[in-house]
Amino acid sequence: MPAQNNENRPKSGADIVVQTLEQHGIEYVFGIPGAKIDRVFDSLVDSSIRTVVCRHEQNAAFIAGGIGRMTGKAGVAIATSGPGVSNLVTGMATATTEGDPMIALGGAVALSERLKQIHQTMDSVSICKPVTKFCVEVDSPEAVSEVMTNAFRSAESGRPGAAFVSLPRDLMGAPAGCDVLIPPKYSGAGPADSVAIREAARMINLAKRPVVLLGLLSSRPQNAAAMQELVESGKLPVVGTFQAAGAVSMHLFNNFGGRVGQINNQPADEILAAGDLVISIGYDPVEYDPSIWNKGKKRPIVHIDALPADIDNSYSPAVELLGDIAATLRLLTPLVSHSSPDASVNKLLEKIVKERNELASSATKLNGTPIHPLRLVAELQKILTPDMTLCSDMGSFHLWMARHLYSFRARQVLISNGQQTLGVALPWAIAATLVRPAEKVLSISGDGGFLFSAMELETAVRLKSHLVHMIWIDGTYDMVAVQEEKKYGRGSGIEFGPVDPVKYADAFGASGLMIKTPDQIAPVLKQAFDTSGPVLVGVHVDYRDNYKLFQSADERAIH
Repeated sequence: MPAQNNENRPKSGADIVVQTLEQHGIEYVFGIPGAKIDRVFDSLVDSSIRTVVCRHEQNAAFIAGGIGRMTGKAGVAIATSGPGVSNLVTGMATATTEGDPMIALGGAVALSERLKQIHQTMDSVSICKPVTKFCVEVDSPEAVSEVMTNAFRSAESGRPGAAFVSLPRDLMGAPAGCDVLIPPKYSGAGPADSVAIREAARMINLAKRPVVLLGLLSSRPQNAAAMQELVESGKLPVVGTFQAAGAVSMHLFNNFGGRVGQINNQPADEILAAGDLVISIGYDPVEYDPSIWNKGKKRPIVHIDALPADIDNSYSPAVELLGDIAATLRLLTPLVSHSSPDASVNKLLEKIVKERNELASSATKLNGTPIHPLRLVAELQKILTPDMTLCSDMGSFHLWMARHLYSFRARQVLISNGQQTLGVALPWAIAATLVRPAEKVLSISGDGGFLFSAMELETAVRLKSHLVHMIWIDGTYDMVAVQEEKKYGRGSGIEFGPVDPVKYADAFGASGLMIKTPDQIAPVLKQAFDTSGPVLVGVHVDYRDNYKLFQSADERAIH
C-alpha cells in the first residue's frame, strides 16, 4: 500500500508526542506496535527517530533504561495497551530502583471506552504508578506536550527513574490543539546550602577515621571526577556499592577498600565498620541495606545526594548536603583538611591491597574444569580496558565480578542490584552498541538469566550489534540454591535443562563459541571480539565455592 501524504494534515496528538521526543534529542525508541499505539508508530516513520522493534516489551524497557544509565538522558520504550504495557513494568521497576532515566509510552483504549470491558482495556496508570516516578494518562489533546515534557523532567531529575505516559488511541489520532514545548535550555540544581557544607567539613575534619561510601549517583562521570578530588585531597579511605563500580580512578586504587553489598563479609565492610564518620555520596539504601552495615552504630553520617535521605533506624544523617553532587563536592573539598588515614584504617587498606594482589595471582593458577569463577574474573580483568563496556546480569557470577573485577571508568560496568533483575545484560549490551559504537561491548549472564531475554539476540543480529554475550553455565539457579541450602539444608526449584549457546546462536544467524578449558578463555574471547555481529560464548563454571559468597564474616574466620 502506498504511503499516505501526511505533509498537509494538521498535527495529531501522535505527531506532538514524536516531535516532543525529537525536541529532547531522542534518537531511538524501542518497542512493539499494536492497534492502540499504531498512530504513534506511524508518526515515527516521518521523524528523525529510529524505531527499533524488539521481541519483548520488557527488553525494550531494559534497553531504554540502559541508554539512560550510560547517557544520563532518558531512553524511550513504547508498547501497545493491555499486556504490552504490563510487560513494561519489570523494566520500569528496574530503572526506577537503579536510578536510570527512561520514558515508557503505552497505548490505551479511547477515553470513552476506558470504563468498559473491551479488548485490551486496562488501568495502566494504576498498574505502573508504584514503579515509576511520574505516571499519568493524557486526558486532552491540549495536554500532550505538557505531559510528555514533564515526564522527561521527572525521569531525568533528582535520582532518575522511569516515567510512564498512557496515550489513549482517540487522542493520538485527534488534532493536537497544542504546540511542542521547548524544555529550558538551562536547568538543574545548584550546590548544597553553604552553611551545611561548612558544618559537614567541620565534622569531617574532627573525625579520626572518616570513610567515604559511594553509591550509584557517585558513578555519574561529573560526580565521580569531583568525588576523586575530595578523596585525594582529604586522603580519605573509600568503599563503594556494586552500582558505584568505576567511580574510583586507578590512581586512587590504594585508597579503595573494595565493594560492599548483599552481605557483610567483604574487606571493604571492615573499612566501613572502622569509620567514626561516614560520608555517603550518591547512595540509596536499596543498594546496601543500612541495617546490614550500620545497625546499632551511633557515628555521624554526612549525606551528599540530590535527594534527602530515606531516614531509617540505621541511617539518620547528621548533615545533609542536597543539590548537585558535583557542585557540592567542589565547594566541600577545599574545606576538608584531613591529614592522613588513621593508622588502623591504613593498616586495613594495606592488608586489602596485599590480599587483592595475592588473590589475583592465585586465580591465574586455577586450571580445573569446569572453570572456577575467579579464573574467569582474572582473565576478564586483563581485557577490561577503558574502551570496553561490560553489562552484568544477576546471579552468583555477578557477586564474583562485583567483588573482584575492578573498573576505573565511571559507568563502564553496568550492574543491577536494587531489584536484582534477571535478563538485563543482553538488552543493556544492545543499548551500549548504539550509544557507544566505538567501544567493545561484553555482556555476561548465567544460563538461567540468559533465557529471560535471549530472544533479543534476533534484535542484535538485525541491528548488526557488535557485542559478545558470555553465558556461565551450571544448569541451576545457583544463587537461589546456595541461599536455600544455607537456610534449609536443601535446594528447591533450582534446576533446569541445558542450553547449547552455539546452536542457539546459529539458529538466530549469530556466531557461537565455547570455552572448554581455562587456557582457552583469552583466545576464544579474542576470536569473539574479532567476529562481526553478535557472538555468544558459553563456558561451564565450577560453582563449588559459591557457599563462601554467603558466609558471614564470623563463619569465614572459623573456616
